[in-house]
Amino acid sequence: MTALAWALDVVVIVLLVHTVINALVLRRPPRHASTGEMVSILMPMRDEADRLEPSLRSVIAQRGLARREILVYDDDSHDGTAALVRRIGGDAVRVLVGGPLPADWLGKPHACRQLAGAAAGTVLVFVDADVVLSPDAVAGAVSLLRDRELAFVSPYPRQLAGSWLERLVQPLLQWSWLTFLPLRIAERSDRPALAAANGQFLVVDAAAYARAGGHDVVRAEVVEDVALARALVRAGGHGTFVDGHDIAACRMYGDARSVAEGYAKSLWRAFGSPPAAMSVTVLLAVVGILPWVLVAFTPAAWPAAIGGPAGRLVTAARTGSKPWIDAALHPLSVVAFACLVVRSVSRRRSGELTWKSRPLP
Repeated sequence: MTALAWALDVVVIVLLVHTVINALVLRRPPRHASTGEMVSILMPMRDEADRLEPSLRSVIAQRGLARREILVYDDDSHDGTAALVRRIGGDAVRVLVGGPLPADWLGKPHACRQLAGAAAGTVLVFVDADVVLSPDAVAGAVSLLRDRELAFVSPYPRQLAGSWLERLVQPLLQWSWLTFLPLRIAERSDRPALAAANGQFLVVDAAAYARAGGHDVVRAEVVEDVALARALVRAGGHGTFVDGHDIAACRMYGDARSVAEGYAKSLWRAFGSPPAAMSVTVLLAVVGILPWVLVAFTPAAWPAAIGGPAGRLVTAARTGSKPWIDAALHPLSVVAFACLVVRSVSRRRSGELTWKSRPLP
């Protein structure tokens, strides 16, 4: 028991050191930047009438862009999304109206493909309808993309949480990539496996996007943002997550039920395959829950038990979350995430997955 505790101590402390290093080197877009490039801001929407207004107004209010266009793709909405976009955006926004989804496509990749195909910019900026940007967010992200000579950057928004399940799960996502992804290595790596992105706010060089095949090559991917990042790397591009917490905020889901349904559609695929998802879940349980079981038997497990919450403390302080709450809830967060993974794998196997009223293959 003590030997196991010591082994866990070593693993968790190494992960904590890695989290601290990533937090220190994490890039952030410059503030008050400007660009003379043509920038296309692309917003896929399906039944977003109840929450699109703050996001759309923040996009319209972007500064530092000498030339820009805002395109919204209305993906066969039934709640008046297109009409609301036109009322708010007026001449500043061009609305593309979609029809029935092609049989071999999922909804979001298809929407993004239509937007990119209609875009004139040398930089494509994909923004979800639940993301609210600061006025200099896009210009800063484009500036960072060009300064670092990258194919893409993914400014990770500050994740807002209301319900108990959001509070448990959403901040865990930033901790996961700060802890396990070597950011500076990933930024210049030619290994697609190290590529990661968040489609909530994703900035891509248009030429690199075309070389990679765009969303055509990820047409059936549930986790299309990560798949696109890997396609960009396979085509010779580079990029990674950057800190977007002070330029973007996102409440991804509105309540606990939405969290459960949203993650059900994607967690089975988030790590490549259902077996990989279950393996990652076991790993998280070993480093996040097992040390707290072992402290009942040996004090040698305390460094491992404290290491996980300490990593959450560092992550939350760096990414604009709630440090002490996130740290205190860490073991429960891992339990909640594990349950969501198991539910996602189970529903995928039974063919019960749907999203936005569409079945997922």
